[in-house]
Amino acid sequence: MSNKPVTIAPSGFTPLEEATSTAPGPRKKTGRWLLLACLALFVLMMLFLFSARSLHITVDAETPATLSVSGLALPFLDQRYLLLPGTYEVSASAEGYQPLTTTVDVDDRDSQTLELALQALPGLVSIDSTPQGASVSVNGESVGKTPLVDIPLPEGEHQLQLEEARHLPVTQTLQVTGRSVQQNVAVQLAPAWAMVSIDSVPTGATLLLDGEKAGTTPATVEVLQGEHQLMLQLPTFADWQKTLRIEASKDQDLGQVSLQPAAGALELASVPSGANVTLDGEFQGQTPLTLEVAPGKAHRLEVFKPGYERYNDSVEMSAASSDKRSVTLKAQLGEVRLRISPANAVVRINGKPTAAGVTSLSLPAVEHSVEVSLDGYATVRQSVTPRPGLAQLVDITLQTQQAVTLERIKPEITTPLGQTLLLFKPADSALRDFTMGSSRRDPGRRANEVLHPVALRRMFYLQTTEVTNAQFRQFQSSHNSGQIDGNSLNQEHQPAVQVSWQQAAAFCNWLSAREGLPLFYRESNGIITGYNSAATGYRLPSEAEWAWAARASGDKLLLFPWGDTFPPTLVAENYADDTSAHVTGRVLNGYKDGHVTSAPVASFKPNQHGLYDMGGNVSEWVHDAYTIPSANGATQEDPLGGQTGDNYVIRGAAWTHAKLSELRLTYRDYGQAGRDDVGFRLARYAE
Repeated sequence: MSNKPVTIAPSGFTPLEEATSTAPGPRKKTGRWLLLACLALFVLMMLFLFSARSLHITVDAETPATLSVSGLALPFLDQRYLLLPGTYEVSASAEGYQPLTTTVDVDDRDSQTLELALQALPGLVSIDSTPQGASVSVNGESVGKTPLVDIPLPEGEHQLQLEEARHLPVTQTLQVTGRSVQQNVAVQLAPAWAMVSIDSVPTGATLLLDGEKAGTTPATVEVLQGEHQLMLQLPTFADWQKTLRIEASKDQDLGQVSLQPAAGALELASVPSGANVTLDGEFQGQTPLTLEVAPGKAHRLEVFKPGYERYNDSVEMSAASSDKRSVTLKAQLGEVRLRISPANAVVRINGKPTAAGVTSLSLPAVEHSVEVSLDGYATVRQSVTPRPGLAQLVDITLQTQQAVTLERIKPEITTPLGQTLLLFKPADSALRDFTMGSSRRDPGRRANEVLHPVALRRMFYLQTTEVTNAQFRQFQSSHNSGQIDGNSLNQEHQPAVQVSWQQAAAFCNWLSAREGLPLFYRESNGIITGYNSAATGYRLPSEAEWAWAARASGDKLLLFPWGDTFPPTLVAENYADDTSAHVTGRVLNGYKDGHVTSAPVASFKPNQHGLYDMGGNVSEWVHDAYTIPSANGATQEDPLGGQTGDNYVIRGAAWTHAKLSELRLTYRDYGQAGRDDVGFRLARYAE
């Protein structure tokens, strides 16, 4: 250890006050302001925290949502924000949803909740079917035909319908996810047909299905569900017919049909024409006509007409042969005396003028038309039937044209409901006497269409259209014609349906009373119990009047409203066409009239008499109680049928009909209760 002394050197000393006073000026000021700013910020934040309110925002969405809030918003915890009281704009978005922007008012409550429900984007649905080409509807609206790709549909439950002409329709519930999610739907359509097999002896017969060729026997054919008319035809053999009732996928084997030799065809005429003809006692019609004669045996033929001696003979024909025969009937004569004023008037018998000054004629004992005319006077026409051994007097005094004009019956009348009725004078027509019903050889002929002669003499009025819903509701305000599968039958100008025969007859009486006309129908306690044939009040047309108005065209009786061939080549009436297949279950192939159910009245052209919808739209109640006519050949004049009946006749086709047998103007149906395809039109006698 050294003992050398340590030297201590002096150092400088500066007082604290001097050191402080000599520090740079700017650094001292900056520190002070920074401190003040931090203090102010702290105070503001404390004030914000003490003044702010909590806002909890919830978003209803399947995918994560993004939120934004305008202004000073401090997020904390899960979807919670601190905000001062005031109005703010809140925006939310999520994948698969429409973005949403809204405003919220933050009040003085400590905590508030805002619930946001985002609207999902449509789902993308692809639809296919087997077979393809099916019509697709979603919630009743058409969206096209399969295959369909990425159809945008809102999220939720939808009703899906698929239809194809030869398959059963399919309806199912479709749950759409939405949010642009793609979904695929595949539908297997079941066939709406069945296979029908048939053979014949002999083979090679032509097979007709609803009037259209479908093959030759032996044959197996596809037949759509519903009712169809099947016919086999082979030269020299009689046609064979059968009504098929087909259920989808239920095949039928009709076995082997033995065809019968065809009847012979005898073209029969008479002088005079219009004679009644019976074969083996059964009425066949009036001459000229073609008789169907069963081969291989003799038949008793009778030709007769009032005022002529009855012709009797036998006829025998071989299978499928043809022959012609004309019969001249021998007249039974009677005397007709004429007393005419003025004496120089021209007298015509059956259209042929008599010699001047003739006062007595010998005429066949049948009805004759007598016409007396003179310039400046009204022509008079009347009928006379001479009787052998008993003189008849025709006493006619002509009236001036002016006098007759005052008495003339109006050719057209209008009811208080605005319905138009036209006047008809069948006695002046070529078909004043005609045959109702149809021949057994007519395709589609039904057993109740028995041939029988009728004569119309009374003038009558007939409504040009069927009674509409608007017109019937003036009688019964609560009337509802209803609807079929969403297709209305209840529009103002559609024909009134769901009307019973009793209601239709009661409507006629109500309208007669409103006009002060004598009631045609007898009524007791609200029930129609009979009729008064002499009354001129409103009524339903008789079956004979309806048949004459629908079929008479000059001197010819029409088979269909459009003519004599089937099927129609142009749109003529409202029938079960392609558009109504899903409603009616039956289709007139290739026919399109534009109406699924009934059409507004007068939507189609009128017939030869200016009457609308006589052969279509809705079938119609007529006056007559339903019976099957007698084939005894006796002519009925202005027939009206029984006073009452359990059922009443329905005439004409409707929007529900498509078969050959139903579209024929001789088709007869019957009932008493209202139906969705049966309406009516008005008639009344002119005098």
